[in-house]
Amino acid sequence: MAKIRVLIIDDSASVRQAMTAILSEDPAIEVIAAAADPFAAARCIQEEVPDVITLDVEMPRMDGVTFLRKLMSQKPIPVVMCSSLVEEGSETLLQALEAGAVDVILKPRMGVADHLNDAKMRIRETVKGAARARLRSRPAASRLSAPAAKLTADAVLPPPTGRAMSRTTEMVVCIGASTGGTEALREVLEALPANSPGIVIVQHMPESFTRAFAKRLNGLCQVDVKEAEDGDTVMRGHVLIAPGGLRHMMLERQGARYVVAVKEGPLVSRHRPSVDVLFRSAARNAGSNAVGIIMTGMGDDGARGLLEMKQAGARTFAQDEATSVVFGMPKEAIARGAADRVIPLGAIARELLQATAR
Repeated sequence: MAKIRVLIIDDSASVRQAMTAILSEDPAIEVIAAAADPFAAARCIQEEVPDVITLDVEMPRMDGVTFLRKLMSQKPIPVVMCSSLVEEGSETLLQALEAGAVDVILKPRMGVADHLNDAKMRIRETVKGAARARLRSRPAASRLSAPAAKLTADAVLPPPTGRAMSRTTEMVVCIGASTGGTEALREVLEALPANSPGIVIVQHMPESFTRAFAKRLNGLCQVDVKEAEDGDTVMRGHVLIAPGGLRHMMLERQGARYVVAVKEGPLVSRHRPSVDVLFRSAARNAGSNAVGIIMTGMGDDGARGLLEMKQAGARTFAQDEATSVVFGMPKEAIARGAADRVIPLGAIARELLQATAR
């Protein structure tokens, strides 16, 4: 089984060493080189083309986003942006995703052992997801080793009761996405009118990055988009995006309205926030008043929850393989029979509007 060959580009020697150690611990990954700047990296690529590049944002002589744009125009390779920037650098990271980066990870921080272990797992899984990303002229990725054991939504919420809920006057749309999802979500939300049904989203994303992501979408879309806070009301014309990294987001019902609860909990399906947790909460508290949509991403987070939503009476959709950057999460949901329909990215906005129309 061929290993995923990774090139690390970072001007910090300590970060190059830490990233090399973290990635090399995974038997499915091989670090073929570590470069201090894009010029050294270009020489490495001439000698051996990697399957994935991890790329720092701020470097001397040439910044990461400029190098990314040059790379994508000449020799597209899956790139994961690796940065210690959080709030102040989020706009730069969004520009990187628009320029073609597959995903974003935060540089490993030394500290509490559990935090570092979570960071290691996130970094490795992100690199594996990037290796499977669909880019122009990229060959199909080889099969990877089986994932480690993981918690399900049972760790946060009990299973749905199976009791079908009566429909109310308002519908709620629940969307889950991961690798490739930032640009896919932008396309969907930009196509929605200002009076669209309330939408709640879990997009796998590093801590503190979702606020800038939501702010940028808010400036591009007719709907209002914000990072969710505990107790926010789900209402028509508004989109709530789960905060990245620390807590789960769940849908709750208060009388005739829906609100979100943003709460701490363990990693579920190796993620926090988890799509499975959001979808299970929708199955329990919204039933046939909900629409579930699972989009591009690696792994199977959301597949179980989407099936639970379908069994509770919700309409369910999965993004098709042709338009998914990584056809992992939708594929798993489809295999479980969780999706009523499989649709391309360009049709998602139209389908969710039709599914929520009275």
